[in-house]
Amino acid sequence: MVLQIKKILVPLDGSVNSFRGLDVAIQMARELHATVTGLYVAGIVKPRTNDPITSLEKILLEHVQKIMKKAKLKAAQKGIVFFDRVSYGDDGKIIVEVAEKHNFDLIVIGSRGMGAAKELFLGSTSNYVLHKSRKPVLVVK
Repeated sequence: MVLQIKKILVPLDGSVNSFRGLDVAIQMARELHATVTGLYVAGIVKPRTNDPITSLEKILLEHVQKIMKKAKLKAAQKGIVFFDRVSYGDDGKIIVEVAEKHNFDLIVIGSRGMGAAKELFLGSTSNYVLHKSRKPVLVVK
């Protein structure tokens, strides 16, 4: 069975390693004629639409916009269609859920991101995704 890769999910947190993952995903997308979706998982409870936005949420959303703008530009420079997506909650769980729910063919994730817990070889999020995802996962060092 040949794996058809048309939709690649790349978790982004602004770290150098997450952008390294994006670079690999863009390169693969060029060769496979695939699209890339950048996913930022905010580790906060999703704000309710009718609640006023807090200053912390405003700073976080501005940070996310900067990351996505940079990612979109990198993809556009290589002629790749890039979608951005923001979710809320526990990053590892959300990445696995989004990949399943939206039928991504591959997850490309940096080996370590901005997480506080530094594991010896893999970050805690990439480790979680690698072991819990039913979708193929490529960990980029």
